[in-house]
Amino acid sequence: MTTVSIHQPGYLPWLGYFERIARSDAHVFFDDVQFDKNSFDNRNKIRTAEGSTWLSVPVLTKGKFGENQLREAGIDNHSGWPKKHWKSICFSYQKAPFFKDYAGFFENVYTKTWDKLLDLNLEIITGVFGFLGIKTQVIFSSSLEKTAKKSDLVLEICKKLNAGTYLSGALGRNYLELPKFEEAGIKVIFQDYQHPVYTQRYAGFQPFMSVIDLLFNEGPKSYDILMNQSKAEGGIL
Repeated sequence: MTTVSIHQPGYLPWLGYFERIARSDAHVFFDDVQFDKNSFDNRNKIRTAEGSTWLSVPVLTKGKFGENQLREAGIDNHSGWPKKHWKSICFSYQKAPFFKDYAGFFENVYTKTWDKLLDLNLEIITGVFGFLGIKTQVIFSSSLEKTAKKSDLVLEICKKLNAGTYLSGALGRNYLELPKFEEAGIKVIFQDYQHPVYTQRYAGFQPFMSVIDLLFNEGPKSYDILMNQSKAEGGIL
C-alpha cells in the first residue's frame, strides 16, 4: 500500500518537512497552488547567537494578486538577497562542527542567479535529500490532471497515485473530509512531529529552525535524529 504526502516546495524547510517526505513512498510537490508571501514558500529561520533570524527570498508579486502560482513566482533579484543570505549563514554556522561538509553545496546555490522561486527551492530540497539519504519518489502536482479543490483535491491526487495511506500535516485536521477518504479506502494519518533536541552552536536550544541547523551541527547523525523523534495519530510511523 502506497503512502503519499503532499506539500509545497518550501525554502530551507524545517525538520518535520523532510521527515514526512522520508516516511512516504511518494511525495507530491504542490507546485501549482497560489504563492503565499506570508508562508514558508519563500522564508525560514536559522539559529543565531541572539536566538534566530528569518531569511526571506523577495518575490515579485505586484500586479499578480490571485494569479501567481508557486511554479511561476519570480524572484526579485534587485536586493542582492543571495549574498545577504549566505553571509548570514556563514556568520551563524562557520564554526559549527560540520559546516565545511556542506558549505560547498550551499555556497554554490547562493552564487547562482535564480529567476524562479520553485527552481531555487527544489535545488536546496533535492540537495538535502542527498545529504539525508532520502529516496522518496517525487511527483509534481502540475503534471496531474485535476478538477477538485481543497479536501477533494487531496483525495483526487491520492486516488491517482493509488494511495493506501495519506500522510497529512497536522493542519490537515482543519479541512480534510475524513469520511470521503474512508469511503475510498484510504487511511489518513496526521503527522504530529515531536521536535528532537540536538546540539546547537549556541546555548539555549531553539526548535523549528531550517534543516541546515541540524546538518551543520550534527552532520552524519542528522537523518537518525530527524527520523527517530516522530509519532503520528493512529500509530507510530
